[in-house]
Amino acid sequence: MPIEIKELHIKVTVNPPEAGSLRQEPDNGGRGGSAGKPVDKEALIAECVEQVLQILQNKTER
Repeated sequence: MPIEIKELHIKVTVNPPEAGSLRQEPDNGGRGGSAGKPVDKEALIAECVEQVLQILQNKTER
């Protein structure tokens, strides 16, 4: 007999970064990247926007 889940509750606690610390990208398991370097926020935002626009374009093509 299959079980159907109708509600799912997720609770998340986010701690603010400590004063004076630089945010760094997590180690991605040796798959290249810039581990240990500060995050370039503008480049990250640009990449996210580009990916979202690509997803929207793919949806409109279908």
